Amino acid sequence: MNTTDLRHVVQKAVETAKIVDVHTHLYPPCCDKLLLRGIDDLLTYHYLTVETLRYGEIGPEKFFALPKNLQADIIWDVLFERRSPVSESCRGILTTLNSYGLDPTSESLGSIRTFFAELSLDEHVDLVLEKSGVKSLVMTNNPFDEEEEPHWGPGFIKDERFRTALRIDDMLNSPQAALKKLEQRGYNVASDTGGLDYPAMKKFLSDCADRIKPVYLAASLPPDFDWSEGSAGYGILRDVVLSYCEESGLPIALMIGVKKLINPVMGLGGDGVGFSPVEAVAKLCLENPHVKFLVTMLARENQHELAVTARKFPNLMVFGCWWFLNNPSLVEEITRMRMELLGLSFIPQHSDARVLDQLIYKWKHSKGIIADVLFDKYEDLARTGWQVSAEDIARDVEMLFSGNAKEQIGIK
Repeated sequence: MNTTDLRHVVQKAVETAKIVDVHTHLYPPCCDKLLLRGIDDLLTYHYLTVETLRYGEIGPEKFFALPKNLQADIIWDVLFERRSPVSESCRGILTTLNSYGLDPTSESLGSIRTFFAELSLDEHVDLVLEKSGVKSLVMTNNPFDEEEEPHWGPGFIKDERFRTALRIDDMLNSPQAALKKLEQRGYNVASDTGGLDYPAMKKFLSDCADRIKPVYLAASLPPDFDWSEGSAGYGILRDVVLSYCEESGLPIALMIGVKKLINPVMGLGGDGVGFSPVEAVAKLCLENPHVKFLVTMLARENQHELAVTARKFPNLMVFGCWWFLNNPSLVEEITRMRMELLGLSFIPQHSDARVLDQLIYKWKHSKGIIADVLFDKYEDLARTGWQVSAEDIARDVEMLFSGNAKEQIGIK
């Protein structure tokens, strides 16, 4: 296969690949208002909010007091009309609008709003999944969320495109408050143990899993996360979470490295990033060989050591370029490094989307980068005399975009 044909085959295989998106913050259509969608939700997402507030033309307090449509007007004016929208977050808006056949250079924000307003919820979901190539996605489902939890009826798990993941942050980070909520929900929480009631917590996990059938448990953890006796959350992780994972066969997804609210006035955009000790991940995998771990880390400086660690532990699956790493230069660097160390045994990307329409640009941008990396690697192989066929390429692409994820989380 010559170079031109090789590039064409790789690009076509990647462009048409169906995706299993292993981590999002989306909801199925039955949740209605919980599912963020449309131009105002895209513009007022915290990626663009903090970028706008950097220019100092309006203060955070005044900005966040405005209704969403007026916030969107300000963001559009500051980032798109009076400056070139060169950031990845801004480019993502343009890629998304372009995919809908909308031209933001000639159409007003009002006409763009009209386009979205004319889409029903079901039409919008179907359209985005079709355009993004996402066959199924995994949500983030918090049993302590008082807005979400009432939706956990039969309709919640009916749409197989939307898979559930049981989020356990509250249990790890605020265990006493979590136990109080368990008590309020009728769980018999022991009050005379002098500590935490692990059996009640485990029963709660089991009951929640029975209701929503999660494909994994999940937690976001700070940069100083440690796995050693006496560390924060150690007992709950060991005796509740990991014990349940081993018994149930469910994996656990750990997202490590976020510094919460380093600037609280920025709201959801106020979080930062910190370097994390990868030794904690290695110890978790070593001491829990029968538990499958999906791990992503937020700091660029952690990526090499995490990939090296994954070489040593078959129960560790590295996934995605998370949050602040989801920028083209970093996605390319990290994907190349992982492929050179791990071959095809990783999940190169997840969207982390909180707004439905973000699926379109996040996957379009990532697919382009991953296709370039794959092409270069196949060219490297050709120089050694190893030839790949179109069938080989299709197999490899399927592994990266869906196969590895399906194997890890146990879906077809």
